[in-house]
Formats: sequence, C-alpha cells, structure tokens
Amino acid sequence: MRLTSKPVLCNYYVTYRCNARCSFCDIWEKPSPYIKTEDVARNLRDLKKLGVQVIDFTGGEPLLHREIDVFLKMAHDMGFITTLTTNGLLYPKLAERLKGKVDMLHFSLDSAKKDVHDKGRGVACYDFVMESVKVAKELGERPDILFTVFRHNLHELEEVYQTITQPNKLMLILNPAFEYNAVETGEQLTKEELEYLSAFGRRKGVYLNEGFIELRRDGGNHINAPVCKAASTTLVISPENELVLPCYHLGAQSFPINGNLQALYTSQAVEDLKKQEGRLPACEGCTINCYMQPSFAVEINKYFWKALPSTLKYNLHKGTWKRLIN
Repeated sequence: MRLTSKPVLCNYYVTYRCNARCSFCDIWEKPSPYIKTEDVARNLRDLKKLGVQVIDFTGGEPLLHREIDVFLKMAHDMGFITTLTTNGLLYPKLAERLKGKVDMLHFSLDSAKKDVHDKGRGVACYDFVMESVKVAKELGERPDILFTVFRHNLHELEEVYQTITQPNKLMLILNPAFEYNAVETGEQLTKEELEYLSAFGRRKGVYLNEGFIELRRDGGNHINAPVCKAASTTLVISPENELVLPCYHLGAQSFPINGNLQALYTSQAVEDLKKQEGRLPACEGCTINCYMQPSFAVEINKYFWKALPSTLKYNLHKGTWKRLIN
C-alpha cells in the first residue's frame, strides 16, 4: 500500500566538483558548474508545492559552493529539513555561517586511524574531521559521523564507536557501500558480516536502516517486483539546473528545468519515466541507499517495517520530527 504519491526528498547537487578523491566515488571526476542562487530560489518554491520535505544539498563537496549557507538558509526558512554531508576540509572555516541552518549535518569518517581514513579519501582530511567535530560542538551543533561500510573496514567500527562517537555524544550512521556504474567497492558483505552490522546498528548512538540489510539479503532490487521508487519519491537536480531521471546514478535522461520545476515534474515525459522506476535493466540488484531510504518510507511492505524502528530512533534523537509537524 502506497502511503503518499508525493515526492519526499530532493537530492540537490550544488556541484560535482570535490576537494577529495574517494576511491569508491566517481562524481569528483566530472567537470561541473555551480548552481545559481536564482535557480535555487525558484526550485525551492516548486519543491514546496510538490510536497518535498527534505532537501539534501550534496555534491561533490557541497561546501565548495560559496553560497551554500544562502541555500541552506532559504530551505530552512521555508520549513524544509536540511541535510548536508561533508569531508570536513572546509567546515571549520565555514562553521559560523552554517550554524543553525543544517538539521542533519554529517561528517564522513571511515576509520579511527588517520592514515587509513586519509588513504580511502585520497586526501589528508582526518584531522579536519576531528577539528570539525570540535568546532561544531562548540557552536551548539549536533553533527553525526557517517561511516561508509566495506568489508575491508568493518573491523574499524568498534574503535570509531568507542573512541570518537560515544565520547563526543555523536550519532554513528552506518552507510553500507553500494556499487554503481564502473565504481568498484570490493567484495560484498557476507551473510555473517551483515548479521554483525545489523547487531551493531542496534547499539545506543548508532543508526542503521535495517531495510538496507534486508535488501542486501534479498539480492537488491528486482525489476520484476521493484522496491525502488526513486523517480516518484526523489527529485534529483543537477548543477546544470536539470532534472535527472530516474536517479543520479543511473541518469538515463536529463530535462532542463527552465524556471518551472513543478510543471516539468508533472509532465507526461516525466510521468512515463516514473513508471519505469526500478524496472530498467540497470536497476536489477541495485542497493543504492539514497534512493532506497525514501522508497522504504512511502510504501508499506517488509522494508517499511524493517526501516521504521531505526528511522524513529534517529528522528527522535535529532528532533527533526518537530520540524515535520510544523
């Protein structure tokens, strides 16, 4: 049973440029412009009309955009829940400007060991993450640590939890790695490793969407009975001010927005693509978290019930439910 036909999330790519070179990401390899303020203002108004509740300003590295604080303030003042993930390199410099504008602020960290984390990210950013945590807490912010989980760093979880997130009273978000395009993420987690991750996710101060684990046990999305609702739950806007469908990672088609996102999103061409969500050949076996999370939230099925406890746990911890009610 579908709970809502409205989209709930916008992944707004402010630029594809990045100051890191993560081995498990190819976004930074793309040439890219930066989004324009006038386009953001128009698009936010249309996103509100369409029913979107959460705006994820992403990239690339979103803090590379000189007006990122302006975009966050616009979205926050309009009642959207705002979220932003950063490698930390620029956060200490921009923290004062961002204060109070990001509801869900995530610092990426994949190891408690400086050399291990920096090697995976392709730049020396570990010290900046640690400084970002300190600065954010001094400003009264409540950041999270986002840990991208691979087979090769699963053993790092305990140390990050015991020495970084728990002492600093941070939420540790577990983000199981996923494959897309030609990006290599190594061997997939085994059944036993998924069980370990699932148990870790039940700890105090840890968030893991259990739906992600269940989907991996099931072999990912299946095109004959798709769980993915990417195109109808999530709008993807590119730095070129285009609507990308059915999702960023597949990116089958892009449509220039031209100042009227609402009309474009409800057009017949886009409606036709929505009907193909989760059913395209490339969708078979997909486990991309940023589209599965909203997909689990809009339709009552086993993934909805698996995801619900962790979703409630995180929203109660962060207090974002208050903004949803308002």
